[in-house]
Amino acid sequence: MILMNDFKAEPEDLRVAELAALDRVLRSGWYVLGKEVEAFELAWAEHCSVGYAVGVGNGMDAIEIGLRALDIGAGDEVITTPMTAFATVLAILRAGAIPVLADIDPETALLDHASVERCIGPKTKAVLLVHLYGQMREMGRWTALCEKHGIALLEDCAQSHLARWSGKVAGGFGRFGAYSFYPTKNLGAMGDAGALVSNDGVLAKRAEVLRNYGQSVRYHHKEIGLNSRLDELQAALLRVRLGRLDGFTERRREIANAYRERITNPQCRLLAKPIQAESHVYHLFVVICDERDKLAQHLKSSGVETYVHYPVPVHVQSPCKGLRCDPNGLSVAESHARVCLSIPCHPQMSDADVSTVIDAINAFK
Repeated sequence: MILMNDFKAEPEDLRVAELAALDRVLRSGWYVLGKEVEAFELAWAEHCSVGYAVGVGNGMDAIEIGLRALDIGAGDEVITTPMTAFATVLAILRAGAIPVLADIDPETALLDHASVERCIGPKTKAVLLVHLYGQMREMGRWTALCEKHGIALLEDCAQSHLARWSGKVAGGFGRFGAYSFYPTKNLGAMGDAGALVSNDGVLAKRAEVLRNYGQSVRYHHKEIGLNSRLDELQAALLRVRLGRLDGFTERRREIANAYRERITNPQCRLLAKPIQAESHVYHLFVVICDERDKLAQHLKSSGVETYVHYPVPVHVQSPCKGLRCDPNGLSVAESHARVCLSIPCHPQMSDADVSTVIDAINAFK
């Protein structure tokens, strides 16, 4: 079976380096908020070309902490997409703010500009972009939109590690970017982990306080915080894996290019090609098929694993049915959820694996 992710197939020398990092932490006797976290934060900030990175427990916490650091909370509205992991909206709710859902562009599945404009109101404080599937697009237009309305641009970068738009890295456009290092991400830990990145030193410093119970000095709590600390083991592993990220990303792009060039079945449509090659890091490669479930079963019988990201839009989820949405509705998101299918696109795939996936898709009837 060609898997969506195949960690067992990763290079042996990477595994050896990871074991050495684990041994280093175990022998240090220091497991929380130590030198490994500091070193990873510096390295990640440098890779993201921003001034600051704050390691936290997971990507959802990174969003919540960022919102709270900006004093976005009770009564404030944050516009985002219904086509995302539930954690995006859950973070807004946990911060005490109100999610407002805009529709998506049918060609990219990213937030639609016109829909967002329709959702902006007197209580709107921010737009939270989700760089879905690993892609960024038209970032200048989003920056201009938020500046026009005097609201904050925020970035959910959970799927877009080191994607670049006009040379600028994901997370560097908004007041903050929130990264997840869940194991399946392009840069993944061996458990939950995340980081907030920003060029705002005041915001970053407050995020450091919020992640650690709200204490600025041990036992002195300036405010109500969270327990959301990136641990030393995960930080050490992430430092090792960061050294492979560029090469792994390039392999993802090679696979995606092969898919774009060689998938010819008219029943399986592809999302829009990225305008800039570096703007897509292909955390996921998604095909569109009106008979999605039938295609998934066909691929399974051909030895290809698939997954649906995401079959149930946020506004259909029980806790979110009362959220304010685009007054024109969310029909594009609802349609996309019915027809999208993720196929394998990970760096451990061989050329033969890629050909098997392509041949199976092209053979679908």
